Amino acid sequence: MQRPSHTHAGTVRALLAGLLVLAALPSLAATDAIEAIPVEARPLSELAIYPQYRAPASVVSDNDSLISAEVGARIVEIPVRVGDVVKKGAVLVQLERTDFELALAREETVLQALLTRIELADYQLSRAQALSQKQAVSEELLKQRESELSNLHAQRAGQDIALTQAKRQLEKCTVRAPFEAVISERLAQVGELASPGSALVQVVDNRHLEVSAQLQASLAQSLPQAVQPELVTPQQRYPLSLRHIVPVFDPRARTREARLRFRADAALPGSAGELVWRSDQPHLPAELLSRRDGLLGVFVVDGEQAKFIPLPDAEEGRPAVVSLATQAAIVTLGRFRLQDGSPIVLSQ
Repeated sequence: MQRPSHTHAGTVRALLAGLLVLAALPSLAATDAIEAIPVEARPLSELAIYPQYRAPASVVSDNDSLISAEVGARIVEIPVRVGDVVKKGAVLVQLERTDFELALAREETVLQALLTRIELADYQLSRAQALSQKQAVSEELLKQRESELSNLHAQRAGQDIALTQAKRQLEKCTVRAPFEAVISERLAQVGELASPGSALVQVVDNRHLEVSAQLQASLAQSLPQAVQPELVTPQQRYPLSLRHIVPVFDPRARTREARLRFRADAALPGSAGELVWRSDQPHLPAELLSRRDGLLGVFVVDGEQAKFIPLPDAEEGRPAVVSLATQAAIVTLGRFRLQDGSPIVLSQ
């Protein structure tokens, strides 16, 4: 009878041991669930980068002009050559003047004849007025004399205009530089017949220069806050300042044009190079970004927890702009196991 009793006691002890193990399992699972994840972190000030951007650019002039003839005449002289720098008003092309001088002389002769007739009409009116006081002439004759003088004065006004026009036509035979410029091309030759509107020379304003750059839409927003934008050519670097980003989007090239001024020395008109600028906003390298719930962002240390900060403008594989404090601790290692609110412990 003792043997069954011994077996029963052993069974009870086994059941009790099993129950103790089962009771311990939830405690062990809970311990695993709240186990802090070891991570490494560094302040944003040590990790931040300031990306450099580039865009094709060229130097353009405010005035790159084709100078054309305004009258028809034969070219008798072109005193400038390609590469010459000329002042405003300098003679670029001289056209034949003879026909226009004759036209001016004719208009001056007509004016002199009118002045003589006006002098006579004025005398006749004075005589008629004197005789009218003595009632020696009719009122009708007096009105006629007044009308004749008035008509001659109107003709003189018209002749003055014709004379001014003749002088202007003569002046147009001398083609002058409209501004200080460089002669970039001669488009006519001595002896050719110039007609109104025909191009004679091309001039480029070498003082009012700007840099034109074509920006991708994603870069246009960073240029207004750029640090030290420069035009970089094979020969030299030129400091610039932004004047304006043209508020027009080119749908074919998918770009916007930026115009920048030279801050010191200017490159030569037509020079080509690259517009280079650096962002003034801190960026995090692409390898520090994590994706959670479909959003890209970074993990920062928030006490003993990891906090996920979404970055709405971030793009896969590209540095992302961050607006965190420079002392914010960014998780650099161990972030792949993290979720928002995960307990963490900083590795030494």
